Amino acid sequence: MSLTATRSMPQTPNREDIGQTWEYLQQGISKIMINLQDGMDMGAYMGIYTAVHNFCTSQKAVGLGSSNGVGQAHRGAHLLGEDLYKKLKEYLNNHLHGLFESSKAHTDEALLAFYIREWNRYTIAAKYIHHLFRYLNRHWVKREMDEGKKNTYDVYTLHLYQWRTEFFTPVNKKVMDAVLMLVEKQRNGETIEHGQIKQVVDSFVSLGLDEHDATKSTLDTYRFHFEKPFLAATEEFYKAESKQFVAENSVVEYMKKAEARLAEEEERVRMYLHNDIAVPLKKTCNKALIADHSAMLRDEFQVLLDNDREDDMARMYSLLSRIPEGLDPLRQRFEAHVRNAGLGAVAKVAADAEKLDPKVYVEALLETHTRYQGLVKRAFADEPEFTRSLDNACREFVNRNEICKAGSSKSPELLAKYTDVLLRKSGTGVEEAELDTTLTQIMTVFKYIEDKDVFQKFYSRMLARRLVHSNSSSDDAETSMISKLKEACGFEYTNKLQRMFQDMQISKDLNTGFREHTRGLQLEKQPLDSTYSILGTSFWPLTPPNTTFFPPAEIQTDIDRFTLFYKNKHEGRKLSWLWQLCKGELKTGYCKTKTPFTFQVSVYQMAILLLFNSKDVHLYEDIQSVTQLTSEVLDSAIGILCKAKVLIMKPDGEKPGAGKTFHLNYDFKSKKIRVNLNIGTKTEQKQEEADTNKTIEEDRQLVLQSAIVRIMKARKKMKHTQVVNECIIQIKSRFVPKVSDIKKCIEILLDKEYLERLDDDELGYLA
Repeated sequence: MSLTATRSMPQTPNREDIGQTWEYLQQGISKIMINLQDGMDMGAYMGIYTAVHNFCTSQKAVGLGSSNGVGQAHRGAHLLGEDLYKKLKEYLNNHLHGLFESSKAHTDEALLAFYIREWNRYTIAAKYIHHLFRYLNRHWVKREMDEGKKNTYDVYTLHLYQWRTEFFTPVNKKVMDAVLMLVEKQRNGETIEHGQIKQVVDSFVSLGLDEHDATKSTLDTYRFHFEKPFLAATEEFYKAESKQFVAENSVVEYMKKAEARLAEEEERVRMYLHNDIAVPLKKTCNKALIADHSAMLRDEFQVLLDNDREDDMARMYSLLSRIPEGLDPLRQRFEAHVRNAGLGAVAKVAADAEKLDPKVYVEALLETHTRYQGLVKRAFADEPEFTRSLDNACREFVNRNEICKAGSSKSPELLAKYTDVLLRKSGTGVEEAELDTTLTQIMTVFKYIEDKDVFQKFYSRMLARRLVHSNSSSDDAETSMISKLKEACGFEYTNKLQRMFQDMQISKDLNTGFREHTRGLQLEKQPLDSTYSILGTSFWPLTPPNTTFFPPAEIQTDIDRFTLFYKNKHEGRKLSWLWQLCKGELKTGYCKTKTPFTFQVSVYQMAILLLFNSKDVHLYEDIQSVTQLTSEVLDSAIGILCKAKVLIMKPDGEKPGAGKTFHLNYDFKSKKIRVNLNIGTKTEQKQEEADTNKTIEEDRQLVLQSAIVRIMKARKKMKHTQVVNECIIQIKSRFVPKVSDIKKCIEILLDKEYLERLDDDELGYLA
């Protein structure tokens, strides 16, 4: 609208005559309402404004006579304002009735165009008329509203109310049908003028006027007249389309279609719908496109899993995650699938459990975990619940598989053995970075191990062997592994392992002191190049020798010298010699080869071979008499020497024994200059495993008894079943206790009078 200044002002009507005033105002209002595009000159504009002002400030009091009283003057203004308001309302109603009649000639997109054109013209006019009636708004309308009068609004809001009641109410259904027809065209691939729909949406929103407070607005009109039919039409459209599409296409193709449709609806909200519809529209689409077909989608999941269809699984995850509890059946099937895959991987390598390579076994477990962990990350967005399903499955196939039959704890044992292989010195040197990565992978399997105490026992024994024999590939790798275990299980789990390291460091310092001490003595003979390790009894998982033994004189002299040196430093301590762990090196001076051999031997083998310094042939009985070794230990030690052909047994036979003689072999040959004869037999290894398992059972009995006493001390009285359940909760981080073992321990504690039986199946604590 344009306003142009003119020199002559139009003649204003009699300020006290409503008939003249309204006739004058109506001409201006009609021009604004109908021909606003032609512009309006400043004189006419100011004339209308002045006429409204003059009428509202007229001192004539209708029906009361004239008076100069202030209160009566206000009352007159009140009455005159009301007349003007009613005339305006009546004019708007007539205008809108005319629009409604005109709208009947239009349908579909033509009706939309008509509605939008008239809405825009009407609301622009309303703003101008609102401004022209500003004086009425500021005084009469404000006073009426302050007094709580209903159905009185400022002039702009009056326009909206009248549009809603007189035009919108009878025409909105046809307008909405036209909108829905346009949207369906777009869904079917046609290009539409979506700006029209946006303008309709905006008009519906603008008509949301609060019935109780004219200054506030709501979305009620929009929600009832636009959202509700839009959502109903959307559901009907997608129900029909999806039903037909499923009948003619595969599940995977349907998922792609549903994914595209959902993206389209989100884009539709951005393009021309109101944000308020976003959530209900998403729910409506999710129901029609996903929830109604969820059973079909879930049935396809196993096929996708079996065929490693990651992209399609990701698509299915994305779709089903949109509906409540949509993913629960997928997680259950995924868990069962991973468990079966893990059991299958173990079954492939479990042909012979006794000869099973720990590396092959652990790598089979890891390969399954790594594969499905990657799937969770790529297809299931690393979702915590899918990760939990993966963890549950891995826990099952790690602890209960073909190798772990009848509740055996083979998994932690094999894991400890594989760790030992990695941390031991070997010809295949592993790079430090690669080693640390492998140790981290081992911790992944360790996380799923239920019997962590079994791993601890085997690991500590193997660590002890590595430390005693100086056979660790790297101190850094050893400490790194202990740190990883400490992080996973706490300080108490690794306390003894760390103390073992400390003992080895203390022993290094002690050996340095002993060498200095020996150099200070004036000895006739050159002392042995010996190293001693002092190991704390309570920290090292070592057992006393299983045989008597008289060390050779050459060794005994050095031992006595060290014992005296140690006792002078640590008075009151007792040294117990672990002969089965002692070893040494002997150089040959009798072989026909130019370069002498160096034999790496156990102390038992050393004692046997040193006897051959005095003569070349010895009877079995003589060797046993001098060394005092038991037949079992002697047979094992001498058997390895015969097998390596360092000694020759006569008469030849399978095993050494009484009546056999042993000859030093002057024709001994070997490709290696350093010959390792200190080799453990399978029998010894089996015995060590049996001893370890026996120790585990004994330790478990003590752990269970301690836990029961702790529980009862804190609670004083407790039901028998409650004690069992509480004990399981406290112990399960170390191992999964059997109920029968807990009951057995309760009986032991009753016998020891730590506990007593009370009435009603209760147990009491005896202080």
